[in-house]
Amino acid sequence: MKTHPIIDFHVHLFPDRMFDAIWKSFVKDYGWDVIYHLYYKECIAYLKEHGVEKIVYSNYAHKEDIAKDLNDWNLKILDEFDNVYCFGAFHPDDNIAIVEEFITHPKVLGFKLQLLVQKFYPYDKRLFPLYELVLHHKKRILMHVGTGPVGNEYVGVSGFKKLLRQYPDIAVTIAHMGAYEYDEFLNLLDDYPNLLMDTAFVFLPDYEGAFHKDPEILEQYQDKILYGSDFPNIIFPRELEIDTLMKYGLTETTLKKILYENGNRIISEIVSSKK
Repeated sequence: MKTHPIIDFHVHLFPDRMFDAIWKSFVKDYGWDVIYHLYYKECIAYLKEHGVEKIVYSNYAHKEDIAKDLNDWNLKILDEFDNVYCFGAFHPDDNIAIVEEFITHPKVLGFKLQLLVQKFYPYDKRLFPLYELVLHHKKRILMHVGTGPVGNEYVGVSGFKKLLRQYPDIAVTIAHMGAYEYDEFLNLLDDYPNLLMDTAFVFLPDYEGAFHKDPEILEQYQDKILYGSDFPNIIFPRELEIDTLMKYGLTETTLKKILYENGNRIISEIVSSKK
């Protein structure tokens, strides 16, 4: 099978102790035992050894008063490794001042909001200062806002539409293709030009809630989809999703855009805007 250059736009990196806590919670809460128990240096090395040219990772603050330390850690990672970029952490109970300097770093692409875990709505007014800051700096939000693989009252397309009514120009990457409300999230792409989606955790052949849509949908939105792996927090071999995408019968143009070109474009636009 032909190899392609890859930009992975959905990687998780945390300090070692936080990774340990997350993996334990996966087992306790969901019965998931991740395959790749790799800490951040090992994750970066593994991905680069397996053909990933650029890595875009994220982390999130599950409670207030930890985002500052996480983002200080993020800055060290960004300065230590080439071709590594970040969506940083923020909690709505934190003062926006703690991220005002952080967002100016050229390798910070924006912020991650993990609504399922952080337990607030996307239209929560406490987030408005963050959205204003992101808009001002022409950066993005990576948002876990779909109902899959696990849902609660804070996720779902209806709440996301409320956010878009307030901030129609906000640049958001919808994680996991909006699973499980695939059609509803896809329908938003035509009306909101700054929305993108990533493929993480949904292009799986035997997973019940996977993205089993007609390949024509991917062709139609070839400029709006970013490859992401969810690495290392996955319970299946990393290569499985790539193999599944390859077997969709997509045109070479679409495949290149999803695996590399779209991600490279977003990185280039954000980095060049800070020069």
